[in-house]
Amino acid sequence: GKNGACNVAHKNIREQGRFLQDVFTTLVDLKWPHTLLIFTMSFLCSWLLFGMVWWLIAFAHGDLDHSTRLQRDPGEGAVGASASFVPCVTSIHSFTSAFLFSIEVQVTIGFGGRMVTEECPAAILVLIVQNIVGLVINAIMLGCIFMKTSQAHRRAETLIFSKHAVIALREGKLCFMLRVGDLRKSMIISATIRMQVVKKTASLEGEVVPLNQIDIQMENPVGGNSIFLVSPLIIYHVIDKNSPLYDISPLNLHHHEDLEIIVILEGVVETTGITTQARTSYLADEILWGQRFVPIVAEEDGRYSVDYSKFGNTVKVPTPSCTARQLEEDKSIMDTMPLSPKGTIRKRSVKLKPKFTLS
Repeated sequence: GKNGACNVAHKNIREQGRFLQDVFTTLVDLKWPHTLLIFTMSFLCSWLLFGMVWWLIAFAHGDLDHSTRLQRDPGEGAVGASASFVPCVTSIHSFTSAFLFSIEVQVTIGFGGRMVTEECPAAILVLIVQNIVGLVINAIMLGCIFMKTSQAHRRAETLIFSKHAVIALREGKLCFMLRVGDLRKSMIISATIRMQVVKKTASLEGEVVPLNQIDIQMENPVGGNSIFLVSPLIIYHVIDKNSPLYDISPLNLHHHEDLEIIVILEGVVETTGITTQARTSYLADEILWGQRFVPIVAEEDGRYSVDYSKFGNTVKVPTPSCTARQLEEDKSIMDTMPLSPKGTIRKRSVKLKPKFTLS
């Protein structure tokens, strides 16, 4: 889709247990309501579980009976009995008090009303186990939430693509073009871009491939697929005999045509060092024939400014209404084409500032 989402549904997955083998990634991939529910339930369940353990320890040691007896007989005899009796955990009267003590232990609140004594080694062992379990739950859940808030696709929200792609002449050849830009001032390091055509094809043996992916070679003076995204760029692909768009004409650019071009931009976020990826796609009816993008970079007061209000604007230009194959086979088609006026570069006598400044 235009937002980079894949319109593919995975059904009848029998080995569901594979997702549990990578619990952390599964938790990160969940939606926020499910993540927050698991976050809350993990703490509540651990508090309740250890609250039950503390209540069983107190019950087995007789702390609950002793507390009940003190409440019924608050006389001098009860005071003497209290001096000789040492509970495992002080001030445990019921499951509610055991649950409150479980919360105090795991989150290290320590109100001071309840504490573990040296009377019961089992209570000391449970205290150690609960602290370790609490630390593990904190590490997993906080790490999961941190990864969800710092996911790479968040940075991709400010990497934008033009709503439409265009096909027009450039240097006498038909080219497929789109525009990409970065709204943030922080750079995308080692940015690379690649394009693929996805369409339904059939082999000579009759095998039907519903989602055949064909790479599109991108013209880049730098070499490879690397780009320097300091300002919006027009990415273009020359439609030649090796291009999957070689037989595409304006008659094929309608919503019934089984054609989709996927564009993938990858790079490293300068501020965080996390690899990010932005994706978009162009269906056949989203490709405009015979148009090109208007310029949006201008010089103002010795600096270069970008007008993003014209980011996706296009203008019609003379373009032959034939395929690249027909254009290559019949060179006379270009002789009948009215050429658009060439842009001129006005020379300035003032000293220009450098386009890129390294600090």
